[in-house]
Amino acid sequence: MPNRVRVFAPATVSNLGPGFDILGLALARPGDLVEAETRAAPGVEIVAVTGASVLSTDPAKNVAGVAAAAALRRLDGRAPGDPVTPSRGVRLWLHKQMPLASGLGSSAASSVAGALAAIAAHGATLSKHDLIACALEGERAAAGAAHADNVAPGVMGGIVLIRSYQPLDLISLPVPAALRVVVVHPHCEVVTAEARKLVSAHRFDIRQVITNLGNVAALVDALHRGTLDQLGRSIADALVEPLRAPLVPGFDAVKQAASDAGARGCSLSGSGPSVFAFAESETDAARIGAAMRAAFQSAAHLDSDVYLGPVNTHGARVL
Repeated sequence: MPNRVRVFAPATVSNLGPGFDILGLALARPGDLVEAETRAAPGVEIVAVTGASVLSTDPAKNVAGVAAAAALRRLDGRAPGDPVTPSRGVRLWLHKQMPLASGLGSSAASSVAGALAAIAAHGATLSKHDLIACALEGERAAAGAAHADNVAPGVMGGIVLIRSYQPLDLISLPVPAALRVVVVHPHCEVVTAEARKLVSAHRFDIRQVITNLGNVAALVDALHRGTLDQLGRSIADALVEPLRAPLVPGFDAVKQAASDAGARGCSLSGSGPSVFAFAESETDAARIGAAMRAAFQSAAHLDSDVYLGPVNTHGARVL
């Protein structure tokens, strides 16, 4: 029988306040697992999906399958988006270990894991840039646009800035040693495609744009200096958060609770409903997470899951 490989790809937090579609970081947990083995027939077969019964095993309708096919085409020397069937074949088992429509990059985690697993099953490697390009085909299938703020940190780990999409130019930013991430996921959903429509249909005032430009610049400077107080002041979004916050029950109360508990900034994770905050220690992170969870319960009667820890600096990996 072919050797089976197992790949983990992490959840991610995107936007990081003012950095809509250009900033993201990788989490230690949760994430997705994909198992893969080669098969004689060309193309991708998804044998099973666990943890999310709504997801299809049709490889053309599942982002893990789409990204895996793109990776195999890249091994053939073709562009990831080329529609031709790849010459190599792979079987996949997708194990969803994170909630859908959570704002934690669920589709990106499956895409990254699918692409890396397909490559690893064949004993091959791709550059991180090529792996990102393959995983972006999964994101394109999921959201209609190949935005990289979840995929890039999912592959590279750490905190990633997307300077340009055409051509794709990615910059790894420093991760201060003391930085801890708090993510609270309430038990509700925000569909990314619907949240993006709110943004695309809105016209912004230049003063809002200027505010976000200043905050992005200050955020990058704070990471380089390791000044978490400045980082916290920079987690302020004048553009997208005001549009999407009403989609998350209790958001204002949760954000205030995080601030009162000492968070260094708090905002939506991606399009929500998950909310992230920064902390300066494990102890602070635990206190902030508990306060945010309590606020979701008291303000919106929502249970929630809390994820605490450092930034994942490794990204996706073969287990």
